[in-house]
Amino acid sequence: MKFLIAGLGSIGRRHFRNLIALGERDIVLLRARKATLPDDELAGYPVETDIHEALEKHKPDAVIVANPTALHLDVAIPAAEAGCAILLEKPVSDSLDRLDLLRQAAQKSGSKILVGFQFRYHPTLNKARELIRANAIGKILTVHAHWGEYLPQWHPWEDYRQSYAARADLGGGVIRTLTHPLDYLRFLIGEVESLWSFNGHLSPLQLDVEDIAEIGLKFSDGAIGGVHLNYVQRPPRHTLEIVGTQGTLRWDNADGILHLYQFPAPFGSYSDLPPAPAIETFSPPEGFERNHLFVSQMRHFIETARGEFEPLCTLEDGVMALRLALAACQSQKTGQKVTLAEA
Repeated sequence: MKFLIAGLGSIGRRHFRNLIALGERDIVLLRARKATLPDDELAGYPVETDIHEALEKHKPDAVIVANPTALHLDVAIPAAEAGCAILLEKPVSDSLDRLDLLRQAAQKSGSKILVGFQFRYHPTLNKARELIRANAIGKILTVHAHWGEYLPQWHPWEDYRQSYAARADLGGGVIRTLTHPLDYLRFLIGEVESLWSFNGHLSPLQLDVEDIAEIGLKFSDGAIGGVHLNYVQRPPRHTLEIVGTQGTLRWDNADGILHLYQFPAPFGSYSDLPPAPAIETFSPPEGFERNHLFVSQMRHFIETARGEFEPLCTLEDGVMALRLALAACQSQKTGQKVTLAEA
């Protein structure tokens, strides 16, 4: 199988290395040569600078779209028109413009599109989904995700001010860049009915996008909660808590451990000495580390490109995550709640 990787920044290099680790060697590189990483590991692989010429010349079976967010569709649409399987990095774009063209091209050619939300492959988040579906904590009442990181430490080899995450013209900003919780909450809890948000550039960081966001969510099943995102937190923190009528789930990305607290007494019952909860702990497999998410995602993409599986995270999932992110930006501008059916 022949692969084309568009964009050789941090995530593009990760995908490149994981393809190699999975035994794939037929790889073409599409790049503008603006990456700040050394090129030693890329030596010997063919390089192209125009997507149309690359598709015509090399006829890849699969295309990995890992260039800056605002440029995703410049690659994804021609790749879909050519019938390639596509791994489309999140967010799928910086706006909803032209997504209908991508959708139509994929439907016409039969192109399979997998969106790169790697947390869908996390073993303990999948365990949380299993427990929720088994009604282990009863009816979900409230949920909160918190993700804060310090942007200047993400890529120590480059000036953070020039990174896509810090630039409006490349589709950056903390909401779209750290959009993972908006996807995995849909994956775990269900659809979002409406949201509100306060967000903005509040820190001394030198960027022209929002660096802190508070997003309130109302889910279609009635649960409410929120997502907090920031570029300023030291040390970083990425946690999730889901509260139901019969228990609570707590997850921490730092160690990947999921805690389940279950309460045997009926919800709303009174006791002078409430019984202690039953507590279970679920850990990732021994030796688990962050790149395993990307390897699992790449393995699934290869299987999808071969026609063995349907995408776990579809284009429509990616579009919905983007709609939520854009609705949060809209809420800040208007000062009003946004109903997703109207967004």
